[in-house]
Amino acid sequence: MTAAGEFNPRGHSGAGFVGGLIGGDVGDAIGSAAGGIGTAGGYIAGTRAHDAATGLPERMVLGVSETTVYGFAGNRAHPQALVFRVPREGLEAKVHQRVNVRVLELIDTESGSRIELEGMRLPITHSKDVIQELAERPQR
Repeated sequence: MTAAGEFNPRGHSGAGFVGGLIGGDVGDAIGSAAGGIGTAGGYIAGTRAHDAATGLPERMVLGVSETTVYGFAGNRAHPQALVFRVPREGLEAKVHQRVNVRVLELIDTESGSRIELEGMRLPITHSKDVIQELAERPQR
């Protein structure tokens, strides 16, 4: 592997934000302590509902080799089942900068099929390493 990092399905953090806002408002209507509980519960519910709709696991590890990109369920400490494996040849990587995440689109140039992920900007996730490997260093 030339790089490995942690990702979520695209829209994960946004869904959590919206879920937290809604949960907080519902909780605030009940009482101030319920507002905090509603915010946390809403965040969790929002991310889980969104991730289930994408068909991808909530947490993923992307591994990049010279020829292939691998997606595993889980995190870097505990990778689990292989979710996808795509050849780097014919793969275009597009990156979009957002406030708290970087969006990574892996696009098969022949079919137009795409895998859309987001990586947190925290250095401990190493998502930046994967993005640099794919977007800045084309397949060799």
